[in-house]
Amino acid sequence: MFVHVPSRRPPPPPWVTPLLVVGWVALFVWTSLLDGAARDQLLGAWGTVPASLFEVRPAGGFALLDGRAGTLLTALFLHADWLHLTGNVAFLLIFGVSAERSLGTLRFSLLFLLGGAVSNLGAALSLAGQADSVVIGGSGAVSSVIGAYLVLFPWARLGVVLPLGLYLEFVRTPASLLIGVWAGLQVLLSFVGPGFGAVAWWAHVAGFLAGIAFALVARGAVARRLRQR
Repeated sequence: MFVHVPSRRPPPPPWVTPLLVVGWVALFVWTSLLDGAARDQLLGAWGTVPASLFEVRPAGGFALLDGRAGTLLTALFLHADWLHLTGNVAFLLIFGVSAERSLGTLRFSLLFLLGGAVSNLGAALSLAGQADSVVIGGSGAVSSVIGAYLVLFPWARLGVVLPLGLYLEFVRTPASLLIGVWAGLQVLLSFVGPGFGAVAWWAHVAGFLAGIAFALVARGAVARRLRQR
C-alpha cells in the first residue's frame, strides 16, 4: 500500500525584497558617481516627468502621450538622496518580507510594479501643471506593500523602540495602529507637502490605496496558498 505523505519542507525564503534593496542601492551609487548634468539627464529620461507624460488639452483634461508610460516603472528604481533611499529600504524590509512570504514571488512582484505605477501616475497627475517636475523613488511602491500588509495582517504587532528618558524601551504595537498613523500623515502631507520639500505625497496615498485593493482581490488566493503550505 502506498500512502501519500505531505511534504513539510519549509517554503523558499523571499528573494525579491532583498533583490530590490540591492538594486536600489547599486543604482543610487552609480547615479551618484555621475556629474551633475549627466545625472539630471538620466533622471529626466528615466524618471516620470508629468510634462512629457501628459498633454494638457485646451478644453480641459489630460491625454497620455505615447512612449513615456514606461517611466512609471523605471522611476521606481531611482532615488534623489541617501535619506530618500534609506527610508524606502527600511519600510520595504519591515513590511516587504512578510508580504512576499504570504503573496508569493509572482504576486508580490506584481503588487510592487502595479502599485508603484499607480502611485507615480497619481503623483504625475497632481504635478501636471509643473513643467519642470520629475517624480522618482520607490516610496509609492513601498506604500502599496504597506497597504497590502494591512489587509493581509490586520492583527499583526510590530516591535518599536521608544526612548524613555535615559532608557530605550522595546514595545509591541499593533501594526494597524502604526500604519493608520502613517497613512494619516500621508494624507496631511499631501496638502501641505510643498512646505516640507519636493516630495510627491500623492504617490504615497495612491500607492497605499492600490495596495489595499490588490490585497483584497488576492486575499482568497493567499488563504488557499497558506492552507496548502
